[in-house]
Amino acid sequence: MTSHAFSRAVTVFAIGFLLLDAALFALVSRFVWAAGCAVAAVLVVYGWRRYRRAMAELAQARKEMKLEAESLRELLEVHRRN
Repeated sequence: MTSHAFSRAVTVFAIGFLLLDAALFALVSRFVWAAGCAVAAVLVVYGWRRYRRAMAELAQARKEMKLEAESLRELLEVHRRN
């Protein structure tokens, strides 16, 4: 299972669990706890999106560093020949 699929699966599980808790708390008239679980579910979604954005930025930075390292190798090879 890839990292993206795994993080999505864990996120979906957490959201489902929190929303189920919110619904059950609402059924027994514990609305403060229900609201807390609903807010927690929203925070999980926010955190997961932020995590995915950070991972995408890291992947892009890794690609840029690889290109820079290759250009430095080429430059050193040119100077080594001279």
